[in-house]
Amino acid sequence: MKAQVLSIEGKKLKEINLPKIFSYPVREDIISKVIEAKKIKQPYSPSQMAGMGFSASGKIYHRRGKWKSHYKKGISRIPRKIFTRKGSQFNWEGASVPFAVGGRRAHPPKIPKMLTRKKINKNEMNIALISSISATANSKEVRKKYSNLKDSELKNLPFIVEGKMVSLKTKEFLASLGKIFEKNVLDIALKKKSVRAGKGKLRGRKYKSNAGAIIVLGKDEKIKSKSLDHVNVKNLNVIDLAKGSPGRLTIYTEQAINELNERYKEGK
Repeated sequence: MKAQVLSIEGKKLKEINLPKIFSYPVREDIISKVIEAKKIKQPYSPSQMAGMGFSASGKIYHRRGKWKSHYKKGISRIPRKIFTRKGSQFNWEGASVPFAVGGRRAHPPKIPKMLTRKKINKNEMNIALISSISATANSKEVRKKYSNLKDSELKNLPFIVEGKMVSLKTKEFLASLGKIFEKNVLDIALKKKSVRAGKGKLRGRKYKSNAGAIIVLGKDEKIKSKSLDHVNVKNLNVIDLAKGSPGRLTIYTEQAINELNERYKEGK
């Protein structure tokens, strides 16, 4: 399988042979399994001392004839906190237990349950990554992921650019993207941030943004622009390429393709 290497002007420089992994079948079932296994839940729970931090003093006894006891008061024997006392009389209130006002929660969320992670074997992880890379070169998968592209004809997949592109400044980088992508593809490729509609604005998620395209760099390459997500080829993973569904718009540098070819030259 061959692909074109594009210049920063969007013109064909040369053709190169792609690694075999770009022609592998896309296993959506394994990809979704890996993404599910990699999900992380933010742990949360109330304080261990929640409902116990009252300033009122006193300890209530449950023995007959004992001072500060519940007996002969005509009240239930739940834990109570004492606010004032005069002789053998007390001004107290139910506390601590879940069914009393000011008490702790009955069954609060517990952090250890949230720290459990699903396990997945190495072979499935490897298949999922290869499938995710293969989907970036598959026009059917890319069109399926982006509804705005379902009637478009995608050319030059996968998008491979010369290494010179990563050294461009932001303004030049965006101009180069405009020459590489068609307008409808460019609208999806660029990251956009907007104010969310609805009450989510009041709940700590005022803005929403799209994922945009991602550029895969070689080992020694660094990019100056922050217009796109970027990842080094050695750190490439399934979440980068297939979160939600496989077929994310992806740009590879020529060096990244060479390193992928070296990594998977035996089809592993």
